[in-house]
Amino acid sequence: MNEPIFLAPVFQERIWGGRKLQDLFGYDIPNELTGECWAVSAHPNGQSIVKNGAYQGKTLGQLWSSHQELFHSDSPVFPLLTKILDASDNLSVQVHPDDEYAGKNENGELGKTECWYIVDAEPGAEIIYGHEAQSKEQLVQMMNDAKWDDLLTKIKVKRGDFFYVPSGTIHALGKGIVVLETQQSSDTTYRVYDYDRKDKDGNGRELHLQKAIDVSTVPQAYEPVSYETFNQKGITITQLVSNEFFTVQKWNIDGTADFTANPKYTICSVIDGSGQLIAGDKVYSLSKGEHFILPVDFGPYQMSGTLELIISRE
Repeated sequence: MNEPIFLAPVFQERIWGGRKLQDLFGYDIPNELTGECWAVSAHPNGQSIVKNGAYQGKTLGQLWSSHQELFHSDSPVFPLLTKILDASDNLSVQVHPDDEYAGKNENGELGKTECWYIVDAEPGAEIIYGHEAQSKEQLVQMMNDAKWDDLLTKIKVKRGDFFYVPSGTIHALGKGIVVLETQQSSDTTYRVYDYDRKDKDGNGRELHLQKAIDVSTVPQAYEPVSYETFNQKGITITQLVSNEFFTVQKWNIDGTADFTANPKYTICSVIDGSGQLIAGDKVYSLSKGEHFILPVDFGPYQMSGTLELIISRE
């Protein structure tokens, strides 16, 4: 049986970052403006490193290209990217392209559809999720007139909320929010508005207005979200979203749960609690902030303890 693949994350400095990735997860962050933990990533801008087993020291990208027996995927690149974001200040208002637009305009990069599980939120914290414009002409006019309060739709959030953010959705995390983000493996973002902030050199940050207008969904379309929940011994599984880009679930383990081998590889992120992964005669410790991949046909196995995990698959 293959081993689980535990991964060391990559941290990214951001103007809106802070210290919560250390405070909440115990990560050894590089500085006081650490905004992103790229936890499971094979993207060239930040690759996770294998921490254990026969592939220790390899990047996830190397594993994907040279050991497809672990994944059995038709995708030419590792298709998903799991992040944890610390929005200690407001993120820029932004929008992402779909696969077709990104492929033509961003050197073959994937588009970026994503989703957010709210891990932590200060009282009153809110996100921007969509807009009120009814036509592209109205969108452009409201942007040109800087009518941001009228244009942008704001929603208050709390721990445990979930949002699906397809490409074309104007969005932003607000101050005081920590999310686990599952997304396509893309680093393409079109910045719409940035509160007139300056970068560390005193310059206004670049906006990408024409590309943002090109790709924004107008009028805003909201896909209904309906959660399916499955209960079995030791575990409650909540399916948060399942579509052509990814399937994302929340697992709540209380006690011991038994699993059979899955024909798909599985990305696992422990967002709270502690416990163990038991496979045959091997026992792996699981703690908050750990990220790992279960290869194709890994199992049977057990998870025990009190654990909250976010699970994703192609």
